[in-house]
Order: sequence, then structure tokens, then C-alpha cells
Amino acid sequence: MKHLQIDPSASRPPTKHVSTIPSALPPATTTQTHPSNALSEEHTDAKLFFIGTATTILEWQGLRILTDPNFLHAGDHVHLGPGVSGTRQTNPAIDLDQLPRIDAILLSHYHEDHFDAEVEAKLTRDIPIITTPHAHSCLTSKGEESFTAVHALDFFETMKVDVKTNKIIGGQKPCIKISGMPGKHVPPGPLAVANDLLKAVPPTNGWMIELGYGSTGDDEQFDNGYRIYISGDTLMVDELKEIPRRYRDKQIALMLIHLGGTTIPGPNMPLLMVTMDAKQGVELMQLIKSDVTIPIHYDDYDVFLSPLADFKKAVEEAGLSNKVVYLDRKDEFKFKVRHF
Repeated sequence: MKHLQIDPSASRPPTKHVSTIPSALPPATTTQTHPSNALSEEHTDAKLFFIGTATTILEWQGLRILTDPNFLHAGDHVHLGPGVSGTRQTNPAIDLDQLPRIDAILLSHYHEDHFDAEVEAKLTRDIPIITTPHAHSCLTSKGEESFTAVHALDFFETMKVDVKTNKIIGGQKPCIKISGMPGKHVPPGPLAVANDLLKAVPPTNGWMIELGYGSTGDDEQFDNGYRIYISGDTLMVDELKEIPRRYRDKQIALMLIHLGGTTIPGPNMPLLMVTMDAKQGVELMQLIKSDVTIPIHYDDYDVFLSPLADFKKAVEEAGLSNKVVYLDRKDEFKFKVRHF
């Protein structure tokens, strides 16, 4: 298991040439909790803030983790592969320069709708980034503009993130385990073989994030208090079946599912789907059996051809409506991390 220590009190502004930053995120438009086991706000200690696309901020115990930073606006374009581009249809909940302190970035893959050119240019070079081996090689091979704190996790590799804090409870302190989960952007078959040769669409990870507590005297000891699975940009492939096998009898409290039915080359010629549509999204819910699912990555680009309405309908038909929370941009989901 790999290790990373983060000291939130020592973190600097996430972007270059910024001397002052907000101390916190802006107030959410709507705050939600578990749909069938609602907690009052005073009984929660963690939250997920939805910015747009696959961009979220996870906050717990003074730590802030940013996922898949994409802060482009409606009308902006992204390059998604040879001859393939997408146009953003929405605005993010906040702008890049409005970010508060960020302690680490979780990047599912090196694609512009998840790590846009402005983000790449403006981020400080030493901000910790946990990502795929492919993205690691891209981000660390830019000469003087290389990122210097990039950590690669392959499928089922794990990193323990120790949080430097004075909040010691019963000889334990907050820490996080992050594990790479399998995912495939391109369906198996001849196209996948061709993509492996051409490297047109980058490899992608999902993530398992475990919030919990570890012993101050044992680097390996860890008690999970809340488990979050992020699907990443994947299709419903056989490799995903390994996740419930590995986490048998271990509750997955929350799933963030990347939807949209992304098609390439684009909306006028939708030849190949590379992210889950509504039908596959429900299949993944039935496979993972998380306590709550939050759909993200569903309507922000014109290459997303499976709208959120399709997913809502499929969820209702499957009888799973009590397992889903829907967030709009600038909404938040609050929850409680158990400590035994």
C-alpha cells in the first residue's frame, strides 16, 4: 500500500498567481441527505459539493479533495481525440479562480472534459494529484511545466492518505484509503485493439474512497467509516464484476456514477458510446448495490446523448428511486462518517 501525508494547514492556493482565496465553498443551493434515512444537518460531518460534469469537492475533517477538475463554460470546446471535440452546454457552479483551498485532486483520466486546458495551465505544479499511470506519465513529462506531486494508482492499487491533524480520538486520527477501480472507455473488441495501438482515447480509472480512522502508531491499521465508489468514465464491462467480489460484505455507502451516454465522433455522427447510458447506469446500480447513488457527468457536453431524464425513468422502472439522490450544480450531499 502506498502512502501520502497531507497537512491541510500547510496547503496553498490551488491556482497560480492567487494571493487570497475563499475560506470555504459558497453556500449550496440545496442540501440533501440519505433519501430514506435522512440525517439532520447537525448530525453530519462530511459533504460532497457538485460543481458540474464529473467535478465535485469532497470535504471531511478539514480535508478537501477535488475530482476531475473541469471549469469551462457554455460554448467552450474540448479536444476528446483525433478529430473529436465537444462543446460545453452548461456553466460550472463556481469558477476555477473561486476555488477555496484544495488538498488533493483525484483525476480519473487525462481527458479535457475532466482536466481542461485552463485547469492544466493555472493549477500550481506541486498540488497532489492521484491518477492513472497514463495520466501520471502525461503530467510529469512537460519539462518545466511538469506537475511534481503526481501519484499513480492502477486497478486495485491502494494509497493511504494520512491527514495531519490534532484531532486524535481514542488514539486514532482521520485518514483516507483510495483504491483504483477498473473501467473501460472503449468497448471490448476490434475498436479496443485499435485504440490500444492509436492511443486515441486514454485509459481510465474508477475509484473507491474509504473515509475512516487509523492508529497513530500503526501505518497499516484502518477502520472504514464511509465507503464511496466513483465509477469514472466506463461502460458496463466484465471487469466491474470484480468490485462486488472484492467488497463482499463491505457496504458501499455512496456511488457517484458517470453517465451521459457519451458518443463519438459527436452528436451528428454517434457511432460509438464510451460512457454509460441510462440502461447501463441501472445495471451498475444493481451490480454494486450501493446504499445511495448520485448521477454526475450527464448533460454538460453536446456529446452526451443519454440525458438525466432517461436515467430517472429507468431508475423508476427498476424500482430503485429510493436509492438515488439527484444533485444540480451547486447542490451538496451531506453524510456521516462512523467512528467506532
